Amino acid sequence: MLKSQLRQEIKDRKRQFSRAQLDELSQTITARLLVHPRLRAANTVLLYYSLPDEVNTHTIIDRLVAAGKQILLPVVIDDENLEVRHYRGPQDLREGDFHILEPIGEPFTAYRQIDLIIVPGVGFDASGNRLGRGKGYYDRLLRQMPTVYKLGMCFDFQKIEAVPTNQHDICMDEIL
Repeated sequence: MLKSQLRQEIKDRKRQFSRAQLDELSQTITARLLVHPRLRAANTVLLYYSLPDEVNTHTIIDRLVAAGKQILLPVVIDDENLEVRHYRGPQDLREGDFHILEPIGEPFTAYRQIDLIIVPGVGFDASGNRLGRGKGYYDRLLRQMPTVYKLGMCFDFQKIEAVPTNQHDICMDEIL
């Protein structure tokens, strides 16, 4: 199946759930994330500020900041690239491209200090292959952090048998 067809199939699956149902499913997933050994051991975590159709990360991000973790979020800077910035609280956020809330401030470039990256995706397979939204933003960013542990996070209905891949796709170390 083509990537575009898989994206549409998963989008159709998501439509079967209300926003409240997705939020409830998100709480179960983020509860598992909070006890994950990689997160517990991490000092610096690159997360994502979720869109309405993704596992909701808004509450967990603020909990991690309150727990003393250094939280980083990606920012769209042009048609191809993301950069990483610190997140200290909701006051840091402004609406960016694609109506995503993104942190303001200086870029974070000390990628070797990142202990864990939590990555969203449209779909994932059991081998850690990720189906993104189709623009390659995360693949280009993750290529700059080859040794950082990559944890894909999604709803169970986003887990699929096989994600078609090419040489540009970055594989996850684990799917939650």
